[in-house]
Amino acid sequence: MEAQIFVSDDSKVFHLTNGSFSYIFQCLPDGHLSHLWSGKAVRPDAQYTHFHEIYPRPMTSCPNENSWYSQEHTAQEYGTFGSSDFRSPALEIRHPDGSTLSDFRLKSWTIQEGKPALKRLPATYCEDSTEAKTLECTLWDEKNNLELVLSYTIFSRGNVIARNSRLINHGQQPVYATDVQSLCLDLPDNDYEWMQFSGAWGRERHLKNRKLEQGITAIGSRRGHSSHNHNPVVLLKRPYTDETQGEAFGIALVYSGNFQIQAECDTYDQTRILAGIHPDGFSWKLEFEEEFQSPEALLVWTDQGLNDLSQTFHALFQKRLARGYWRDRPRPILNNNWEATMFDFDEETLVKIASKAKECGVELFVLDDGWFGDRRNDKAGLGDWVANPTLLPHGIAGLSKRIHELGMEMGLWFEPEMVNKDSNLYRQHPDWILEVPGRTPCQGRNQFVLDFSRQEVVEAIYTMMCAILDEADLSYIKWDMNRSITDCYSSALPADRQPETAHRYILGVYQLYERLIQRYPKILFESCASGGGRFDPGMLYYAPQAWCSDDSDAIERLKIQYGTSYAYPISSIGAHISEIPNQQVYRNVPLHTRANVACFGTSGYELDLNSLAEDELEQVKEQISFMKKNRELLQFGKFYRLQSPFDGNVTSWMVVSKDQKEAIVGWYRTLSHANQPASKIRLQGLDPNCRYTITTQGCHPYQNHRPYGDELMNIGLITSDGLCGQVGVMDKYYGDFDSRLFLIKAVEPEELLV
Repeated sequence: MEAQIFVSDDSKVFHLTNGSFSYIFQCLPDGHLSHLWSGKAVRPDAQYTHFHEIYPRPMTSCPNENSWYSQEHTAQEYGTFGSSDFRSPALEIRHPDGSTLSDFRLKSWTIQEGKPALKRLPATYCEDSTEAKTLECTLWDEKNNLELVLSYTIFSRGNVIARNSRLINHGQQPVYATDVQSLCLDLPDNDYEWMQFSGAWGRERHLKNRKLEQGITAIGSRRGHSSHNHNPVVLLKRPYTDETQGEAFGIALVYSGNFQIQAECDTYDQTRILAGIHPDGFSWKLEFEEEFQSPEALLVWTDQGLNDLSQTFHALFQKRLARGYWRDRPRPILNNNWEATMFDFDEETLVKIASKAKECGVELFVLDDGWFGDRRNDKAGLGDWVANPTLLPHGIAGLSKRIHELGMEMGLWFEPEMVNKDSNLYRQHPDWILEVPGRTPCQGRNQFVLDFSRQEVVEAIYTMMCAILDEADLSYIKWDMNRSITDCYSSALPADRQPETAHRYILGVYQLYERLIQRYPKILFESCASGGGRFDPGMLYYAPQAWCSDDSDAIERLKIQYGTSYAYPISSIGAHISEIPNQQVYRNVPLHTRANVACFGTSGYELDLNSLAEDELEQVKEQISFMKKNRELLQFGKFYRLQSPFDGNVTSWMVVSKDQKEAIVGWYRTLSHANQPASKIRLQGLDPNCRYTITTQGCHPYQNHRPYGDELMNIGLITSDGLCGQVGVMDKYYGDFDSRLFLIKAVEPEELLV
């Protein structure tokens, strides 16, 4: 069924549905919007207004002296504080008289095919107007001449509602918006488990669960970026929900700056979900006819378990958030020099590394930090985007020419938002950093943050980057951002607009990205912020993949990549094979396990392949050959989580082709134990009536047995040690940090006759 938006004859009830999901709200007699239902689809020709219940409660405040109606006890569509609603507001405005009470009532509404773009902000999109429908409700605060536009897009495929809000001041005096949330959703109960993805540098997006209770549960960032600490995605699942069955909501904010997602459960067990820019420290001044546009928030629903919820996110992010030339293309296998050389390199060193990489089958060589200005350590050079002639006598263009002569593409690292004080840029423009006048600014990694809220700063960096990109033949850019924002003060803004700086900064980052991808549409951009510090939906609109974490240890990556998979597609996850002992945790993980983890992502190598022994080089060549053959399936197949690293010693996941004829299962064990019991895992996504062959580690564990899909999904795939199936074929045993890939292929009809 296509997306549909039904409006009752009296324009009082709005019902958005695609046949499997319904989102319903109503306009009350006083003009306020009240939420009625979000969940499994119900018929559009029935009435649901009886779910708006009004009855007296002790201590209730009522905006109408002739009614027991109270906003506190009613599901609001976009709640405001102070007129009988005591919950956290979706909107708060400081008016010219100093009050913060707003009263927005429905004035008009429109429906349009497709989905309009958001001005200066990333958002999901449609390629055809039949893919979605959009409802815009215009509300009006008569006392202050303020207009509020609430936008709702429902997609035909996937149970998704995209929401945003836009505030316009039609009054003669300025107002200050101090809280403008992108999504407000009032749910009738609190019987949910809250799932968040939190951590820190090197251990990003670890799954954390808790039961919602009365009070506030929230995550957020005030670091100027979405952060390593909390990802702007939250799942709410029913207690009985697991990966394969049950109801859940997903909330994601398409934004890369300060954010907050919270659930407030009142003492009547109602739950209010808010998602948007973090209100702390935020304010936006609106002069006459000025407007403020909130970022987009996404609400995803399922009644078929968390894998289904994730697959909705994956399809949406992969096909209708990521854009451009690389959106649907398998990603090149790369070799990045950073962990191999750090700052200690010259042109000949790089060419030697690239030559060995080419010999092994690598397609793209990436030069990381240290190629520019006086950058021989992390104390100098940032901001001077000109090649160091001592290291690279022929510049980036000369190096890229040599890399291309080897038969490879070349990529380059930038950190455009940062500057060292020991740089020509800073010496020329010391006022271009974020700092509070009269105070000593914080530094992080010896660097300072450029004021991207200023157009001249963005323009200067754009000009320097274009000078490199116009001259050199580059096909990949790694865009890094290595510190959080402190001292968030712009010398270009007046005092009453200083709380706008953090958001204006992100708008500047988005502007620079947009200008570059429009000018260089075939360059593959990979976002990075000390690894996973800005791995968020907003970045995917500009860069279709992100460096998942600076921690490249394969065992640590199991949790990081598993947590990431709850919302983000595998094609977005930058995952590399690095040297041992690993530079982050000093662990020695077998080469095959490092590759078996990294292949579930945009795979590459973070080491000097010249340092490997001959037998290891042969393994690398086999790994690259395997990845080239299977990367479209690995990066774009339907992904299923099977066993969680947060629950035990074994992790497993799999991808399945669209036609269900091919699948690859990844199986990983952290620690080995003596005399292990028999084990198996239940697979997902196969054709139950199709027979399959299974291969692992070069052997056929099932020999001539070709199990049906229903056997593999309902009984399971055998993963026991020592026995590779039922016929006694011995596995090659590696001990701790072992792993296997199981290649599953449908048996063609003619093969069954053999």
